Amino acid sequence: MRAVLVEAPGDPGSLLVRDVPDPVPAAGEVLVDVVAAGVNRADVMQRQGHYPPPPGASEVLGLEVSGRVAAVGDGVEDWPVGTEVCALLAGGGYAERVAVPVGQVLPVPAGVGLVEAAALPEVTCTVWSNVFLGAGLRPGDLLLVHGGGSGIGTMAIQLATAIGARVAVTAGSAGKLQRCAEFGAEILVNYREQDFVAEIAAATDGRGADVVLDVVGAKYLSRNVEVLARHGRLVVVGLQGGARAELDLAALLAKCASVTATALRSRPAAEKAEIVDSVRDHVWPLVADGAVRPVVDRTFGLEEVAEAHRLLEESGHVGKILLTTGAA
Repeated sequence: MRAVLVEAPGDPGSLLVRDVPDPVPAAGEVLVDVVAAGVNRADVMQRQGHYPPPPGASEVLGLEVSGRVAAVGDGVEDWPVGTEVCALLAGGGYAERVAVPVGQVLPVPAGVGLVEAAALPEVTCTVWSNVFLGAGLRPGDLLLVHGGGSGIGTMAIQLATAIGARVAVTAGSAGKLQRCAEFGAEILVNYREQDFVAEIAAATDGRGADVVLDVVGAKYLSRNVEVLARHGRLVVVGLQGGARAELDLAALLAKCASVTATALRSRPAAEKAEIVDSVRDHVWPLVADGAVRPVVDRTFGLEEVAEAHRLLEESGHVGKILLTTGAA
């Protein structure tokens, strides 16, 4: 099969499509003929040499796919060959085939095309596990989403709006903020021109945000704590602005607030299966009835993977970027 390999850590030109042996599903795994794969920031970090795959995971990039079941390993039931699926991975998605633990496989939701289904697993599992299961976002709460135009951001806006929460976002252009408003965001902050702490304070009479979903990390830590409401919850899921910063514990104590940081990829398979089950139960019905939809900015062929990475790094997109294998 064809797969994308990293020749050596570096720029997008280090990504090469090569022929490699087909994977064989082990016990408890499903083999998927890949139709499309999502492109994520974690893939860029791995390409650069900063985010190696967990022990035992494929060296091939790619954390989510859609496609059809090609075969199953021992002990796997309920996934007949030919079933259209999407799946959360620890690696291996930029390829024509991938073996996936059965607990990380999802049916393609009703009303969603097979290609665009590749845009769902990573963002739905990330947002649902962190914002809802972890931070306990409730109807009427205010969620602040940094990077509102990203794949995670567009999904967080839609899910929060669907359950009756309010949403504030930061983004770097008027065009992206307009798209965020179309998905349901109410408070729109251009981080290049405005201070999000002041803007949220003005929009909430000084109350602040109940939950902050942050992909920036160190650069925003102190201001994220400042923007929290009393009993607020800050969830860090990315480190685009660095990994180390000073945390003002007195400010947290004064607000009875909390800070958590999580990574989906490195969680044990059993934890991922629990998250996937919860997403299937709670998020898939929202997708099926149209309240939540995958947002796909652009698709590239597997051979165009370097162009896909360049677009992601330029942040010139809204929603997800996908790779397609050419499979019908």
